[in-house]
Amino acid sequence: MKRLSWPPQLRYPLAALLLPTAIALTAPAHLAMAQEATKSARETPAFQKTQVVSGDAVHKDSRSQPLTDLNGHFHFDPPKTLEAWEARAEDLRTQVQIATGLWPMPERTPLNPVIHGAVARDGFSIEKVYFESIPGHFVSGFLFRPETINGQVPGILCPHGHGGRMHMYSVEDVRRKITLGQERFEDSGRSPKLARCAQLARMGCVVFIFDMIGYADSQQLSYDLAHRYGEPRDRYAGGKTSEDGGWGFFTVQAESRLQSIMGMQTWNAIRSLDFLEQLPEVDPKRLAVTGNSGGGTQTILLGALDERPIVSFPNGMVSVSMQGGCTCENCSLLRVGSGNVELAALMAPRPQAMTAADDWTIDMMTDGYPELQQVYQLYGKKDNVLCRDFTYFPHNFNYVSRAMMYHWMNKHLQLKLPEPIVEEDWPGLTEEEALVWTDEHPAPAGGPEHEEAVTRFLTEQAQAKIQPLLKNAAENPEPFQALVGKAWETIIGRKLPNKDAIESDAVETISLKDAKLEKMLVRLTTQDESIPVVKLRSTKSKPNGTTVLWLDGNGKASLLNEQGAPSQQAQQWLDQGATILAADLLGQGEFTEDGNPTQQQRVVSNPRQYAGYTFTYNPSLFVHRVHDVLTLLAYAQGSGEVILSATSGAEPIAAAALAVSDSQAKELQLQANDFRFANLKSYRDPEFTPGAAKYGDMPALLALVKNKGIAITQIK
Repeated sequence: MKRLSWPPQLRYPLAALLLPTAIALTAPAHLAMAQEATKSARETPAFQKTQVVSGDAVHKDSRSQPLTDLNGHFHFDPPKTLEAWEARAEDLRTQVQIATGLWPMPERTPLNPVIHGAVARDGFSIEKVYFESIPGHFVSGFLFRPETINGQVPGILCPHGHGGRMHMYSVEDVRRKITLGQERFEDSGRSPKLARCAQLARMGCVVFIFDMIGYADSQQLSYDLAHRYGEPRDRYAGGKTSEDGGWGFFTVQAESRLQSIMGMQTWNAIRSLDFLEQLPEVDPKRLAVTGNSGGGTQTILLGALDERPIVSFPNGMVSVSMQGGCTCENCSLLRVGSGNVELAALMAPRPQAMTAADDWTIDMMTDGYPELQQVYQLYGKKDNVLCRDFTYFPHNFNYVSRAMMYHWMNKHLQLKLPEPIVEEDWPGLTEEEALVWTDEHPAPAGGPEHEEAVTRFLTEQAQAKIQPLLKNAAENPEPFQALVGKAWETIIGRKLPNKDAIESDAVETISLKDAKLEKMLVRLTTQDESIPVVKLRSTKSKPNGTTVLWLDGNGKASLLNEQGAPSQQAQQWLDQGATILAADLLGQGEFTEDGNPTQQQRVVSNPRQYAGYTFTYNPSLFVHRVHDVLTLLAYAQGSGEVILSATSGAEPIAAAALAVSDSQAKELQLQANDFRFANLKSYRDPEFTPGAAKYGDMPALLALVKNKGIAITQIK
């Protein structure tokens, strides 16, 4: 075996990924082989001799069930101890930060805020605001200030949700709501998003309501892009990039780097808190957040990621049911193994309240709220979380819900106002008064060029921190492991299973020339997963105590040649006295109808072609295959020296498994090391994995493996 030597152009691979040229896709070897197949692999002697499950049945386990989508059931089962919860909370916060593209955090560049066009109303004023969340990308909104401010006062951020900052009900609609007890006033009730800002300002708080992407004055990234994306644009179809190598949101390049509209909105929200906190009249120790629907989602994420809000009111989205239907409420990895109730629990023990309505939150009083109370009780703060049963109202942030929110803010921001707090009417803004962009303050340019500038900035920001760590991974492994290693551990989402959770069911043993081939199912009982496995031993050579984990893009049938005898490479191992374990990973061999590796990832049933609708909730096929390798490594624990042999496209799977686990493996043998996640052309590709290109791609996986003291050699 000879040591792998990366060619010069691959020694600093992250810089190469930023070159302003499109990279041509070279199909993985196992895909090319499968595409050339003219008949079912199940008809070959190699498949039939290594077949574990009899007949033509496709092997199934828990992963054969329909994929989870945004309409699933996301029950939260809280840990029983504070120590266990805080360990889980730390991992989940990291997952949220990675999913939103904020691991590592981008640089907090100057906001350069502009405040103009003050409009006076009884008891408060409204000013127009814009600032740069990243250079050249502007956040716009309204700043509500109390008429009288003495000293520093609380600051409240209001992400508005769908419908936009200027969303207005018709006169007929608001009158109907008044008769149903949902609103009180005709004027302010037509603009409930602004009504809450006005009342909070009258209560003595400085309030900022910012435009979510694509709404009102935030048009650099359009509404149709952010909220109605449905299919690849011609500019990027088939994995294309622009002439200078740029890409937009929703492309495979963006998804491979965890760049999403949801992530961008989250960054805008964080920067909005920065803006609010920096106002001289705002008390930075008394910041709060409240939003409804899509704004409730943003409120949940701010509670999870930002320690500054001391109180929140995420209305309309804390639920074990529908998790958010818009593209702006889904981003890959966010809810894999989690859901909005658990994400909301990351606010604990800080005060948090919400309502249950006649929508997807309808079951909160019995499924969701009790679990939140359990988490808060771990801190001895059960009264710091509150949900009220308003299920006689539809989805809303109406007058009644807002009244509950005013009480909550009064109590926990220590406003010391007499209760009850009664929202009062106010005349709305004229069309001219509502515009942030004017002749003196012209709207910034947007469109595809701006979109690509945003993704380019996010890419450069991440690579500026990741690339030096990768370059110095061998000499300074700790920071590399802390950032890149942690990211890969989160992407894979599983460590080496406990050997006690591994069981094997023997099926049969057959004889080959000078060898015995044992067939079995290896099961991970905690996940209800099972893998068809064969164990090949020589009956002629003396055992040398080495177990070779044979991983191939075509599955375990690759262990044998066309005649059904051990392949040349397998025979070499047998002659040395090694035991070979070969398996069909998910989507290979017995997991497929024809025995050939699957050519496309499964996706959820949704007509809108967005990766986030699938991978917000489900691991990728690549990740599932890594899970299978981890199960096999756990099975092989205690059987002597373990060597992984990866060929025909299995190389990155093997590398990822070793990168995230503490196994007994001594060596990783690779047929090739030139695979790159960054070269993939579609999120339907079987190898696509969210975030893989961002966190160093295959070179980073190999560096993580080497830092564990595992030798990497090349198969001759």
